[in-house]
Amino acid sequence: MPKDMMTDVSIYDRRESAARSYCRGMPASFATAKGSEVTDETGRTWIDFLAGCSSLNYGHNDPDMKAALIEHISNDGIAHGLDLHTDAKSAFLEAFEQHILAPRGMDHRVMFTGPTGANAVEAAMKIARKVTGRTNIIAFTNGFHGVTMGALAATGNGYHRGGAAMPLEGVTRMPFDGFFGEGTDTAAQLETMLGDASGGVDAPAAILLETVQGEGGLNAASAPWVKRIAEIARKHGALLIIDDIQAGCGRCGTFFSFEEMGVTPDIVTMAKSVSGFGLPMAMVLVRPDHDVFGPAEHNGTFRGNTHAFVTARVAIEKFWADDRFQKELSEKAQLIEDALSDLANMVPGARLKGRGLMRGVDVGSGELAGDICARAYEQGLIIETSGSDGQVVKVLAPLTTPKETFAKGFNILLDAADKVLAARTTIAAE
Repeated sequence: MPKDMMTDVSIYDRRESAARSYCRGMPASFATAKGSEVTDETGRTWIDFLAGCSSLNYGHNDPDMKAALIEHISNDGIAHGLDLHTDAKSAFLEAFEQHILAPRGMDHRVMFTGPTGANAVEAAMKIARKVTGRTNIIAFTNGFHGVTMGALAATGNGYHRGGAAMPLEGVTRMPFDGFFGEGTDTAAQLETMLGDASGGVDAPAAILLETVQGEGGLNAASAPWVKRIAEIARKHGALLIIDDIQAGCGRCGTFFSFEEMGVTPDIVTMAKSVSGFGLPMAMVLVRPDHDVFGPAEHNGTFRGNTHAFVTARVAIEKFWADDRFQKELSEKAQLIEDALSDLANMVPGARLKGRGLMRGVDVGSGELAGDICARAYEQGLIIETSGSDGQVVKVLAPLTTPKETFAKGFNILLDAADKVLAARTTIAAE
């Protein structure tokens, strides 16, 4: 691009809110993207291991989704439809029922909320409270469910909670699986507290959890723990809500992160990659007997993004109509584990985190993880951190990333880590 046509990046400092975040560590002005790569205005290309924080599980600008969207727009298809019936919505619902819900024996109804994950969580919490007549929601340490006020009450991160500037209520925080180490059964703790009339925990409307805590540091709950939590919820008259916003849509190796855990949640929240194309879209799956909202009781002008329905249908039909894609994910998950094991072996005390294609390495220090990711960015890889101190180097590459691109990206990551560690050793020796 000619120099005189490039973005004047000073506009961001002059006019964009200080709330901006990712762009501070990745200041390039990006212009195009394809598959697992993004390119800036100068023509420099990065491999993308962030994927819109798992909003682009099928990569940038999937050609089939793009073609369907262009055709829809070119034919003057509905662009905005509130919650009216549209051909795009019905086509998505048919595909979702046929290829996702029915094969998994799920009878859930689909509620389209405002287009953010946080809005889906807000709706889920409201449903549980209306169904049960209770107000308390049990959430877990290191959980992240959004930063609107209700969802923020369930979010554990102190920095984000501080943004509320007022008390956050209606949630009881309990320890997640492994929070106190392998020797402590936190499900048993929860059961004991709920079963004791003097335990001090109000009867819950719902128990809300992520099977893999994305922003919390890739803490992965075991299947027995999740199953036990589901049993506790049922025993105490609470709904089980699984937040699959980041861990779903194939990120953990199956469409839903909980598929192989022997549980059927009462409510599932979805967003991020559910549109398939990075378009804003969120929804709540709710068992029919809990579908209690009256018309527009939870609403929003943009509930149901018609353009997202178009691309989401293609994503379902292209990747989930049979088991080929899921088998491919299993192979890639092993590739990621092998590469991250090499990274973990470079850092004393480091350990692998996560599950499936939602993996990372806890390097024990937010400063070290940040330095590794910053060096990787300089060398052509976009990758971020997560965890309570940002201590986890987290891989959220598009699920469609070719194996060759994975190898190239991990070579950059390992080289960046090697250089950062070598520099630290040199400084320590001086």
